[in-house]
Amino acid sequence: MIVLLPPSETKHPGGEGPALELDRLSCPDLNPVRSDLIDRLIELAGDRGASRAALGLSAAQDAEIDRNAALRTAPTLPAIRRYTGVLYDALDMASLRGAAAERAYSRLAVGSALFGLLRAGDPIPAYRLSAGSRLPGLPTLAARWRPALDPVLADLAERDLLVDLRSGSYAALGKVAGAVTVDVLAERADGTRAVVSHFNKAHKGRLARALASTRSEPVDAAGVAAVARRADMRVERRGEHLTVIVAA
Repeated sequence: MIVLLPPSETKHPGGEGPALELDRLSCPDLNPVRSDLIDRLIELAGDRGASRAALGLSAAQDAEIDRNAALRTAPTLPAIRRYTGVLYDALDMASLRGAAAERAYSRLAVGSALFGLLRAGDPIPAYRLSAGSRLPGLPTLAARWRPALDPVLADLAERDLLVDLRSGSYAALGKVAGAVTVDVLAERADGTRAVVSHFNKAHKGRLARALASTRSEPVDAAGVAAVARRADMRVERRGEHLTVIVAA
């Protein structure tokens, strides 16, 4: 089983690892696109105004542009430790120990606008590029990534069950036929339901933690739902789609 997470806009700074080496990342078939996007971001960082426009930044966020300028020289962290925010707080990788941590590192992956697909231990620098960013002279990132990423994800899906927790814009970078997908709905006292916005990420983080650390090996959506229920989550299943129900 592979649990495919969205990235986060916010990232831990610094790192203990050496500078980025694409050959050390998983999915080497993605390296040509990775290298091209890295070079374009480094070049773009030389024009702060163009960088702000392309990346949706304000002048107060120019440190993000500096990160992009240093993509090939900055220290690295494992991908699962690089990303921060609500989902990653709920996942709480740092608290997993022993066999549970080993299982998490083998099962977790992250969809990335810059790297396409990362496994949990892949060493990466801090960067700024979102799925909705539009780099000068390029088509959309979805158009850039899909020819390379679709076959990589299809190959993974042939060998492992994929649980796709990515948001819509990141799911568009690479399609996964047959993946288990998940949404989160809040149920009001009268029984009506509404889409959860901000805390959607927290509940997906809880689910990711349960799936990453469980001793069981789910092979289908029913197995994923069973793991979620053992983690005290209320889940409904329709085919390969799961809905996590939370109190409004």
